[in-house]
Amino acid sequence: MLRINTKGLMLFVLLTSLLLLLGACANANEEKNESTGNNNTEENQDNMDEDMEDMDHGNMDMSGSGEVPEGLKEAASPAYKVGSKAIIESDHMPGMKGSEATIVGAFDTTVYTVSYTPTTGGERVEDHKWVIHEELEGVREEALKPGAEVTINAEHMEGMDGVTAEIDSAEQTTVYMVDFTLTTNGEEVKNHKWVTEDELSPVE
Repeated sequence: MLRINTKGLMLFVLLTSLLLLLGACANANEEKNESTGNNNTEENQDNMDEDMEDMDHGNMDMSGSGEVPEGLKEAASPAYKVGSKAIIESDHMPGMKGSEATIVGAFDTTVYTVSYTPTTGGERVEDHKWVIHEELEGVREEALKPGAEVTINAEHMEGMDGVTAEIDSAEQTTVYMVDFTLTTNGEEVKNHKWVTEDELSPVE
């Protein structure tokens, strides 16, 4: 008669159950890790999107040395005199529009909007405001017309200096160098170049 070893059978069943349990736990942890990985990927993507938004403006040199290009002439009768206050109506960067500016310099020149591909790579910059005539390399005194190709000798943005750009628009006006405080984070900006006369309004 066949005799069954009860203890051996119980041990076998116990070990089998234990292995099945460990396998189930491993699968659950794997699924959890995959789920967590997806969440991290979404969070990382959100962070990258935010970083890209910051980069749009983060590569702009908001403050400057106060030096101006050679040959740039001071305005004879600017609407906003040096030392006076004005409200900035332009939004070249977040926190700029609506801030109170102190006029540091006023100059008569031709201002251009330009499009170019940064020397550092990346997407093409369209209709950048502003580059002035005196910041263009190897040009004569006559104002340039839209469509002309020029070399920029200024570093308002990272990858701008030395780049070949296309003139999008040209306007003879008074430009201002200004100090102001960003409305977004309270950061002080010194000697910002440039703001046009149309982009300023009187302080009430």
